[in-house]
Amino acid sequence: MTTSTRGAHRTPAVLVLEDGRTFRGRAYGAVGATFGEAVFSTGMTGYQETLTDPSYHRQVVVMTAPHVGNTGINDEDMESKKIWVSGYVVRDPARVPSNWRSTRSLDEELAAQGVVGISGIDTRALTRHLRERGAMRVGIFSGNALLDEGTMLAEVRQAPEMSGADLSAEVATTEAYVVPAIGEKKFTVAAVDLGIKGMTPHRMAERGIEVHVLPATAGVEDVYAVNPDGVFFSNGPGDPATADHPVALMRAVLERGTPLFGICFGNQILGRALGFGTFKLKYGHRGINQPVQDRTTGKVEVTAHNHGFAVDAPLDRVSDTPYGRAEVSHVCLNDNVVEGLQLLDRPAFSVQYHPEAAAGPHDAAYLFDRFVNLMEGQRA
Repeated sequence: MTTSTRGAHRTPAVLVLEDGRTFRGRAYGAVGATFGEAVFSTGMTGYQETLTDPSYHRQVVVMTAPHVGNTGINDEDMESKKIWVSGYVVRDPARVPSNWRSTRSLDEELAAQGVVGISGIDTRALTRHLRERGAMRVGIFSGNALLDEGTMLAEVRQAPEMSGADLSAEVATTEAYVVPAIGEKKFTVAAVDLGIKGMTPHRMAERGIEVHVLPATAGVEDVYAVNPDGVFFSNGPGDPATADHPVALMRAVLERGTPLFGICFGNQILGRALGFGTFKLKYGHRGINQPVQDRTTGKVEVTAHNHGFAVDAPLDRVSDTPYGRAEVSHVCLNDNVVEGLQLLDRPAFSVQYHPEAAAGPHDAAYLFDRFVNLMEGQRA
């Protein structure tokens, strides 16, 4: 990826999809060329948390909300230390940010971090195209990176696909660190970082949990060296079919019967650990307004999502697994995609979405309490 930032708003830019469709607009953020998987996010706010979510590694995010950037950027709402999206697509960028917490504009931050974007295109048409044709590879070209359409299309088609991509180790921490409990310490949790968002250990810390965040390469000895009351597997990017190491680690945790909670990528890891398959969704779920039903209570929640893969588990029956009976605990009401799993004979469960909800609704915050209840039950 080549980038520069001078005169970005006046610089022509082109977005090229791998099926040959193109959109012409203006450079936004850095100027140059970038590649990734084109996906769309339906959130009307929370763009800063979206940009810094490691699960978006190697993806070009299209915002369906037409006006983006009006609240600027601050230093408090980052979900990690950097922007992870490989490209950014908006229709009408804010000319001036207007928020008392803002310290700089969105386009300034994109440029500073070398993130190539494009503005002024019909994001509604692009989103409809991705819904009809599916998520696909894309390139954004601007400035000196602009070439003839045939050459740009060839470059897009040479970019790696998301299917088969093993990415969690590229975004995870390389050194273990501790997020201390807020107030009285009640439990210790080993959190396997597959692309964790900063709000997730914070939500656990709020409940008196001391969180030891471990690299994606951690082994079972590393997990149990912290003497955990529970083990957590985080969200993250890539194809779960490649995640053999996390699957083996989770199976070791299940063998020991330690309370276990997984979200997003962690849900897919649990699915694989139980013997279910995974598959790539046509265009995925991304945004902060996805309806999910908790089948254990019948309650419908509005939830925050970012996933392009899902677990292939039966919705209509309890399944037998090497670790006892398992069932689908949550389901998406838009398309019946599996959104959660739970074991009935061991203390383990997972959801496909983001209960830490940064940004997003807080309907699913109770899941952290459910994890606490599992650890309390095991201790008793």
